[in-house]
Amino acid sequence: MVVGVWLVGARGSVAVTSVVGALAVRAGLAEPVGMVTEALPLRDAALPSLSDLVFGGHDITAVPLGKKAESLAAAGVLPAGIVASLSAELVALEREVQPLPVGETPWETAGLIAADIARFRERHGLERVVVINVSSTEPAVSDHPAHAELAVLERALQSGEQVLPGSALAAYAAFRAGCAFVDFTPSTGARLPALEELAAREGLPYAGRDGKTGETLVKSVLAPMFAMRNLRVRSWSGTNLLGGGDGANLVDPAANAAKAGSKQRVLKETLGYQPQGHSLIEYVDDIGDFKTAWDLITFTGFLGVGMRMEFSWHGCDSALAAPLVLDLARLVAAAHAAGRSGPLTELAFFFKDPIGEVPHGLADQWALLSRFARELPDA
Repeated sequence: MVVGVWLVGARGSVAVTSVVGALAVRAGLAEPVGMVTEALPLRDAALPSLSDLVFGGHDITAVPLGKKAESLAAAGVLPAGIVASLSAELVALEREVQPLPVGETPWETAGLIAADIARFRERHGLERVVVINVSSTEPAVSDHPAHAELAVLERALQSGEQVLPGSALAAYAAFRAGCAFVDFTPSTGARLPALEELAAREGLPYAGRDGKTGETLVKSVLAPMFAMRNLRVRSWSGTNLLGGGDGANLVDPAANAAKAGSKQRVLKETLGYQPQGHSLIEYVDDIGDFKTAWDLITFTGFLGVGMRMEFSWHGCDSALAAPLVLDLARLVAAAHAAGRSGPLTELAFFFKDPIGEVPHGLADQWALLSRFARELPDA
């Protein structure tokens, strides 16, 4: 199964790390550490291999992939030797990353985006394409009548109304092009009733949202522990320090609020109540593509005895996210090949704010994902 992976934000840190990682692993230059699909039992599932993935995408910037990879190597995100070994491959991939087209109306823009994806599919003889949004986080959108019904939405787009944020327009264009869609960001993406209607009509699967790579990953392990031990969590507060492009984007209060909101959902869903506290996100330019989180948890035990727990997490955001992007491309392509459509709730394991009524504890999500992978038919 030859599969296209179309990255929205293809010149960004996560996208370039994903591409370099895939090229390095399939060339034998690196091990697939961090890829869930390379661990049992998913390793035995009917998934396309890394060598079956063909990359392309859109971006609003023009920084060459090779230059971006070199800057990530200088920042300690990518091994410099691997980047140097793959320089020719990265130059060859340049023609597959297109500037984001802009039409006179959102309807025309969506058509141009879909046409770029269709040409990519035809050029490489791809059986299917998975569109993955790894662009900057957007502010949450306000409700609009066009979000509820596809016919109303399409009339609004044709008339020139800007009723969809960029992530949702990308999802709309992906569905028009006959492609599955994944939102790895906390942006709106496909999470609108009108887009759900379009995906159902076209028989297309989608997944999201907001990749779970750091503090929230730890929360999804610890919160079930408190619930199973019947310990009352009184407060859970976290401070997140981010550098790089993602951190700079989150200086915008509206984008920051969207990100922080997705990080808190796991607590209420797992504990059954919302403890006091917030997730704060601060931009620190000096730490680059790395991130640090400190969390303080206070809880009550037997006879009302108050206790506390603290943890810290320091990781490289792109190196944590990139293998999951590759996992999702393989899993969603396999689900599409198997005839699945609509939200892929079984992929909640990968997301802070997953679609649908799903468990939020990591162990339960892993069980759901493992069963999903086992049941995929051979391609």
